[in-house]
Amino acid sequence: MEITLNSGYKMPMIGLGVWRMEGKDIKNLLINAIKIGYRHFDCAADYRNEAEVGEALAEAFQTGLVKREDLFITTKLWNSDHGHVLEACKDSLKKLRLDYLDLYLVHFPVATRHTGVGTTDSALGEDGVLDIDTTISLETTWHGMENLVSLGLVRSIGISNYDVFLTRDCLAYSKVKPAVNQIETHPYFQRESLVKFCQKHGICVTAHTPLGGAAANAEWFGTVSCLEDPALKVIPYALTFSMFHGLSLFEVSQRFDSYLLVWCNGGCFCYLLHQCLAEKYKKTVAQVILRWGIQRNTVVIPKSSKLERLQENFNVLVFELTKEDMDVIKSLDRNYRTNQPAKFWGIDLYA
Repeated sequence: MEITLNSGYKMPMIGLGVWRMEGKDIKNLLINAIKIGYRHFDCAADYRNEAEVGEALAEAFQTGLVKREDLFITTKLWNSDHGHVLEACKDSLKKLRLDYLDLYLVHFPVATRHTGVGTTDSALGEDGVLDIDTTISLETTWHGMENLVSLGLVRSIGISNYDVFLTRDCLAYSKVKPAVNQIETHPYFQRESLVKFCQKHGICVTAHTPLGGAAANAEWFGTVSCLEDPALKVIPYALTFSMFHGLSLFEVSQRFDSYLLVWCNGGCFCYLLHQCLAEKYKKTVAQVILRWGIQRNTVVIPKSSKLERLQENFNVLVFELTKEDMDVIKSLDRNYRTNQPAKFWGIDLYA
């Protein structure tokens, strides 16, 4: 399943993010992902593993496992390289062992002090706050991105972590429109207005944290996870006999008609049955959420270092959620952002 970008190129609607993949594991994971059927890989200079990804891609091409034209490779310009767009892109291409990128994104809408091409440092000032370079505008950065298209180094360009107003500004000053806005969006942070704004103006939305992120990195993303929502997953709640004291069997059935009660060791575990979509579709919670994202017409790029999860996540193209169940997930929105770089940068980029 693919989506056609405003540049005319097609992008697979499910991909694999390589954030936090390290060392020798990367080659095996990517080779196996290609064998499973993945054709879209999401990289970034800041992930600091482009060279390892490039080694895996080179092997895949050399062995005939896949052709370059069959893959869609994304990487991203880091904050400290906004004034060195061409050099940064060439550095990524060299590490990835590629002649061109399918998609190059501005990773965050902020230019920071340059620390050397490809070093991707987030330099802090003496006050412990991100050292922002106020001499480089986002418009200047974007025109540098457009130059990459003219040079044939990049097929499509886009933005990442841009809100409605920054996206609007980019549309106003761009000659080459952003093809993609890669943002955090998941059932607990749906961002319907931003998603609809982008889609209305021909910008594809990619969900870089389609499952919420907590399972991947609690330090960065927090511990609240939509993967544990009772509307999606059967979750046991411990009850006690006292909760049923004085109730007839009929009253128990009325009060707990949406639950399966299992008595065990003097207590009761209560399993919520209604609206448990994973159970209804015989899929994992992650599969249900990813399918929801795809049916919103957004691209999803889940991350996993486990082979069985790679297979599970890819198998979301073989079933479809009903409109009623799409609405169930829509009702879960908490406006809960999990991607919080302010914890480390000392500044709220989203204010």
